[in-house]
Amino acid sequence: MKKILASLMLTTALGFVAVSAASAQDKVARVGVLNDQSGLYADVTGPGSTLAAQMAVEDSGLLAKGWKIDVLVGDHQNKPDIGSNIARQWFDRDKVDVIVDVPTSSVGLAVNNVVREKNGVYLNSGSGTSDLSNAQCSPNTIHWAYDTFQLANGTGTAMVKSGGDTWFFLSADYAFGTALERDTTNAVTANGGKILGGVKHPLNTSDFSSFLLQAQASKAKVIGLANAGGDTINAIKQASEFGIVKGGQKLAGLLMFISDVHALGLPVANGLNFTETFYWDLNDGTRAFSKRFQERAKNKAMPTTVQAGVYSSLIHYFKVLDAMGGNSHDGVKIIEKMKATPTDDIIFGKGTIQPNGRKLHPAYLFEVKKPEESKGPWDYYKLVATIPADQAFTPLAKSTCPLLKK
Repeated sequence: MKKILASLMLTTALGFVAVSAASAQDKVARVGVLNDQSGLYADVTGPGSTLAAQMAVEDSGLLAKGWKIDVLVGDHQNKPDIGSNIARQWFDRDKVDVIVDVPTSSVGLAVNNVVREKNGVYLNSGSGTSDLSNAQCSPNTIHWAYDTFQLANGTGTAMVKSGGDTWFFLSADYAFGTALERDTTNAVTANGGKILGGVKHPLNTSDFSSFLLQAQASKAKVIGLANAGGDTINAIKQASEFGIVKGGQKLAGLLMFISDVHALGLPVANGLNFTETFYWDLNDGTRAFSKRFQERAKNKAMPTTVQAGVYSSLIHYFKVLDAMGGNSHDGVKIIEKMKATPTDDIIFGKGTIQPNGRKLHPAYLFEVKKPEESKGPWDYYKLVATIPADQAFTPLAKSTCPLLKK
């Protein structure tokens, strides 16, 4: 109970006061950034997502038009009950309009239900489970940056086609790990590969030795890491210590972020293949945003895909609020307008939002550079392949979203 109270007390408002006195009552929006502020996923989301939200507010142009926009921050500690409690309090007491980020799929799915009940807006860039735009889709939710289908489709398919046709999974034992293993299994088997086995590990595991020994004993060509953040970093470091890659098996980081590669270092991470939808050095737009972000980030890191997704999703949300002229706090109506409006920003470029709430944009298969290939700090990736937006995510015809049956 003390932890829950502490988390709720962590929820703080960072106010952005409008420069115009025009009808603040009609032009008010409250944004809740809900994530892991100090734990396993803090580098992937955390304070960086808060900064991304602040930058979106500033770049939206709404403050100069008389809007008052507040940003609230909550730490869900990767626990569904805490995440749900914060979300419910935000809607009931703090009159939050939109919740963004929310890593940890079990928390994301729980918050999805609260937002639907309260008719708010949920722009998810942190949770990976593809169920958010399939079986558990909601008229109040848009799944923004990435998902487990896209990760599996990109990395799983590519590795099977390059000869990695037998797999063993190390999966985090919660909703995200289950979904990622499921979607990768489908991609591997659809391309002629075989699954030799798998093992689930608790969230935030420090010792992967027993799990890695099982993977090594399987003789699978590919060990798929269906986990994220600190768990992925620890698994890869310990796999290196066991000499697994030197022994001929390959590691597939099914969800990797630039913060993970930075923590591992190029001597350990080089050669890893994975799929992302954002990289700071993709083009002029991503470079410009990322350098502004890095200058303001306390840890001076480049933004992750999740943090970029928070910025991108809010930029689109603010465009729609502006077009609606304020006065709208009806989540379903705002989401409908967001789906009907093409997306276009410096993060993901031009894109669309499907009726099931899945935001579409290209995905990219990257390989981590060797130390001698890097030209400087944060120059970590080389592009292997681009996956077009209409191929990267679950085809609408295969979506199990109940909204499509109406």
